[in-house]
Amino acid sequence: LQLFQIEKVNYSKGMVILKLKGIETPEQAETLRNCYIKMDRKNAKKLPEGTYYIADLIGLDVYSDEEELLGKVDYIYNTGSSDIYVVKNDEGKEILLPAIKDVLKQVDLENKK
Repeated sequence: LQLFQIEKVNYSKGMVILKLKGIETPEQAETLRNCYIKMDRKNAKKLPEGTYYIADLIGLDVYSDEEELLGKVDYIYNTGSSDIYVVKNDEGKEILLPAIKDVLKQVDLENKK
């Protein structure tokens, strides 16, 4: 676990670009590519309606249109165009769902589904 102080935040093409204290060269920054960032929720930016933090989606129950429980969100892959939700059922079978409105129709954080 490494701790960094964020000096600057920029947004570009749907991405967040951070300037971290102590990271001065592209080579230093490259060592942190694809790393996960953990922060206190109180410091997190409020998201627009209909968008969610990945941490809030992991573990949610996923249902079909017929209200059949398909499993729980186990992992989310970022593919660059749209995310892929990995839903795992009790038997360990995985279902991959693209994060598009035609497939993922509703998120209910309050009821965890």
